[in-house]
Amino acid sequence: MDYVFDACAVIAFLNDENGADTVAGLINQAEVGADRIFMNGVQVLEVYYDRIYIKGREYAETVLESLYNSPIIILHEISREIIQETGRFKTSYALSLGDTFAAATARRLTAVLVTGDKEMKSPEEAGEFSVLWLK
Repeated sequence: MDYVFDACAVIAFLNDENGADTVAGLINQAEVGADRIFMNGVQVLEVYYDRIYIKGREYAETVLESLYNSPIIILHEISREIIQETGRFKTSYALSLGDTFAAATARRLTAVLVTGDKEMKSPEEAGEFSVLWLK
């Protein structure tokens, strides 16, 4: 199965919050090739700057290196289709810009969005994508 991690999924894992075990399990599944995990570069950026705020740049660099060495497939290109989906999500739902990128990525990949962000409830209920809820 394909999954898209929202930034909050990785942050929950790093902070050992509710859902951390779920995220760890998905990463383990991806390591053995059973599932694929994607993150849009925007979500990676959100994790990076969150870690700078929490523990400083050196720690953030360590986390960034760990993400790049993990089985998570980081998507750096923002395609025209992602731009269009992101714009549609931003104007249709009360989502942050970062969340719209996660939503658009999940929709375009027909993947399950892994998140704890309650703002994703409206697009999920509208059938935009499936969600694996962490909280």
